[in-house]
Amino acid sequence: MRTREELENIESQVLAPFAAFSNKSQGRQIQEDEHDFRTIFQRDRDRIVHSSAFRRLEYKTQVFVNHEGDYYRTRLTHSLEVAQIARTIARTLGLNETLAEAISLAHDLGHTPFGHSGQDIMAELMKNYGGFEHNKQSFRIVTLLEKPYAQFSGLNLSYEVLEGITKHSSEYDMPDGSAFLRDGFPSLEAQLANIADEIAYNNHDVDDGLKSELITLDDLKNVEIWQSFYKEVKDEYSNLTDKHIRRLTIKHMINLLVTDLIQYTDKRVEELKIKSLNDVRERGKDVVGFSPEVRKLNTELKRFLFDKLYRHFRVERMAEKAKNVVSKLFEAYTQNPDIIPPEFRQGFSEKESLERIVCDYIAGMTDRFALQEFSKLFDPFEKV
Repeated sequence: MRTREELENIESQVLAPFAAFSNKSQGRQIQEDEHDFRTIFQRDRDRIVHSSAFRRLEYKTQVFVNHEGDYYRTRLTHSLEVAQIARTIARTLGLNETLAEAISLAHDLGHTPFGHSGQDIMAELMKNYGGFEHNKQSFRIVTLLEKPYAQFSGLNLSYEVLEGITKHSSEYDMPDGSAFLRDGFPSLEAQLANIADEIAYNNHDVDDGLKSELITLDDLKNVEIWQSFYKEVKDEYSNLTDKHIRRLTIKHMINLLVTDLIQYTDKRVEELKIKSLNDVRERGKDVVGFSPEVRKLNTELKRFLFDKLYRHFRVERMAEKAKNVVSKLFEAYTQNPDIIPPEFRQGFSEKESLERIVCDYIAGMTDRFALQEFSKLFDPFEKV
């Protein structure tokens, strides 16, 4: 049986000197005894997986509303794909695989129901009440809203995982009134989790877009990264179905992006003479990334998806429905907070505005729960 100390010793032998080591973590906001046979980042990962917010990701979607089809990616399957890609990159670069996995699994916890459109309308509704941004909401979930422990609110995650969740700001409000401050540039584990997210959603949105027939193979003919691999796979495997050719093409695209990212990041580490985590903190801006050539291919793919998929009229119609549901729920709850379940309203401090509490409640809903709530509140024939 390997103890925690032995696992930490293995890390010191196999990880790169600029990795985030478990036994050098900056710790937790609330001090806890160490576990006998799990490192601090293993415990963080496990707490995230066992959280209510993580389970709800199964019925939260990105582009397609949940009932549109069972085969489209959900926030849960997306998070698992991100974690898989992040682990591969971390392991190859000698970084802390468990930390990268924990950050990846937590990165979407704060998303609203109904994907991007749900977030957009929530940001609009909250613009005069402190705003809404899904990374900040993820931070709020793991530091306040999850309540599995008697001793404290939140999951009491390590500094390094919280740092990975806080992508766009260096200062976040803590529940106790203090501030969480990021120290310098994020760890390489946090940086690679962020780009693994992009690799995963770009490629699975192509897959789901083709599956739904919102985009076609003809639409993709001018997208270089797609077309080069599609022709190669089709020429080599002429006996395969279109479905298998599509999957193999996407597999090759992901492999190119991951391989290039590993190789270019390794080159950047050498160029910047990064030898320790402190070096990353001091001069590690955008160390993890693509080469200029592959960055151009990836940018072209993102632009294609934005123009052809995210702006497709059917996606826009779904977005309108989602905005209508979220905005009407928000209006109903803020006008009469007594219709919010009392067990949810309990536990908030007096400083929390009603709008923030309503935002937390709606943001935590799954697609189908939000639709059920909408029916219960606005359909006179639906049981409440």
